Amino acid sequence: MSNPNTAARKLPRLLLTGAAGGLGKVLRERLKPYADILRLSDIAGMDAATGPGEEVVPCNLADKQAVDALVAGCDAIVHLGGVSVERPFEEVLEANIKGVFHIYEAARRHGVKRVVFASSNHVIGFYKQSEHLDAHAARRPDGYYGLSKSFGEDVAQFYFDRYGIETVSIRIGSSFPEPLNRRMMSTWLSYRDLTTLMEKCLFTPEVKHTVVYGMSANKDVWWDNSAAAHLGFVPQDSSEVFREKVEAQPPVAADDPNAIYQGGAFTAQGPF
Repeated sequence: MSNPNTAARKLPRLLLTGAAGGLGKVLRERLKPYADILRLSDIAGMDAATGPGEEVVPCNLADKQAVDALVAGCDAIVHLGGVSVERPFEEVLEANIKGVFHIYEAARRHGVKRVVFASSNHVIGFYKQSEHLDAHAARRPDGYYGLSKSFGEDVAQFYFDRYGIETVSIRIGSSFPEPLNRRMMSTWLSYRDLTTLMEKCLFTPEVKHTVVYGMSANKDVWWDNSAAAHLGFVPQDSSEVFREKVEAQPPVAADDPNAIYQGGAFTAQGPF
C-alpha cells in the first residue's frame, strides 16, 4: 500500500508527459496526491478542463524549445510521453529518441533533479521466457520501440553521471486492468502496484540511476528486482486471480513469439 505519510510527501509541481495515453489517464488521477500542481502534457487531444491542482500544457516532444518551456517551474518529471507501440523508426525517432533527450536537457537547464522514466520490458524482449534476468542483464531490444527505451536508459545514466539528475527507469511489463493473455500472466502490473511504484520512484532518496522491473507479485516471473531493493517497492497484487480466465483462451502455437520471447509479438513486427 502507499505510504501513510503521503500528505507530507508532496511536490510543488509535478510534470506528467504522455498524459492522454492509456497509462497517462490512469496516473492523471493517481498522482494528484503527490503534487500541489500536476502539469499534464501530451501532443494528443486532452481534456482541457482541469480539476483542482491541474494544468494542461500541450507539447510536441520533438520540439526542443517547447519541451524547455514545458519543464520550466517543475520539481520532478514522470516521463511517459512518446510512441508506445512498435512503429517505423522515423516515428519512434521524433517522439522517443529526440523527445527523451529534450526532456533531460530541459531538466538540466531548469534544475530538475528527479525523473521517472517509463522504460519497457521491450529493452530485454529477445530473451527467452525461460530465462531470468536482473537489472544488470545485457539489453536485447526487440524492435525500434525497444531500442528507443534502451537509448532512454543510457540518457538517464549519462545525465546522472554528468549532471547529478537522478532517474528511476521502470521497465514496465503489461499494465492493464487485468492480464490479456498467457504472456501477461508473468508481465502484468496492476494499477495499484504501478501507483505505489511511482510513489517510491519519486520520493526514495538517492536513487542515482535505478532500473526496476514494473511487475506485480505474479506467480511465474522472469525478472528479479533485487538491484532495486532500495526503492522498498512491495507489490500487493498478483495475476493469479485471472489464471482460470486466461487459460480458457485457445493455446498459443509453440512457434508463436508470444510463447517464446519475453517481448512477445514485438520481436516479429516489421520491417516497415
